Amino acid sequence: MVVVYSYLFVFGIIGISTFFNKKGIFNDETSRKFIHIGVGNWIIVAYFFFEDPFWSVFPPFTFIVLNYISYRYDLFKAMERDHKTKNDLGTVYYAVSLFIVVLLDFVLFDQVKLSVLPILVMAYGDGLSAVVGTHFTSKKLYQNKTMYGSITMFVVSMVIAGILGYSIIGIVVIGIVATVVEMWSPKGYDNLTAPLILYSILLTGLVV
Repeated sequence: MVVVYSYLFVFGIIGISTFFNKKGIFNDETSRKFIHIGVGNWIIVAYFFFEDPFWSVFPPFTFIVLNYISYRYDLFKAMERDHKTKNDLGTVYYAVSLFIVVLLDFVLFDQVKLSVLPILVMAYGDGLSAVVGTHFTSKKLYQNKTMYGSITMFVVSMVIAGILGYSIIGIVVIGIVATVVEMWSPKGYDNLTAPLILYSILLTGLVV
């Protein structure tokens, strides 16, 4: 039943974004970032409600397929960019990283449940940094990333780490790592690199 709720949750986020986009409340980019941020909250559902590790990986696995189909054929227009020439597979990588992190966390490492922070950082940190970087002019740093966008990634990552109870040192390390990885990752690939690298660091136990 939790799998059904997972699909309802994700499609609900997409539906809300589509509705606001059609009403002119969201522009295309805001619509995409609303989905980017909203869907990431699914990891909280997984953390609290999935008891069978196998079923926890089923939703993100199916969304790898659905997101690729959407990318190719504009199935979910609210989360796709109009141009495909740059091969921006960010939405597909988003689902891939979610699948890998949940697979590692819930199945291979017996539900150590370190996955919440990396996924929320990907959702909120990357999502909000893009919004801020787009709407407020600031110096370009690297890979077309802006200073304000990177500051947002740093602050949001630390706030999430603080809410989840990490130590002061851990909060700072997480903020720095998330910001540097996001800055140096090519467009779209940060949806893979940021959560996977953060999860790997947490798994070592060096950051608590």
